[in-house]
Amino acid sequence: MHNYIINASIQIVPIVLDKHPYEWVDEAIAVIQQSGIKYEVGPFATVIEGKYSDVMKVIDGINEYLYSKHCSEWICNAQIQIRSGADITGDEKTEKFAQ
Repeated sequence: MHNYIINASIQIVPIVLDKHPYEWVDEAIAVIQQSGIKYEVGPFATVIEGKYSDVMKVIDGINEYLYSKHCSEWICNAQIQIRSGADITGDEKTEKFAQ
């Protein structure tokens, strides 16, 4: 894949009874924070932004982390926007709405 900036929205939905689902979500967000990638946490999903390989590495890292910590089951919803010939940023898509 190319080296342009892409962005993705990732939502983790734990299907668990062992602890509150928010605890698993917090741990997934910690994986994002430790990655060094640009991110913005929202109430339903976290938006991440970076080169394609970096974004995919973070998504994979979250799933690997949950698996390694024995989260029994989760849904990983991801939306990824890619532009073939240039960067695509979250700011570009939302700046007109900034207050």
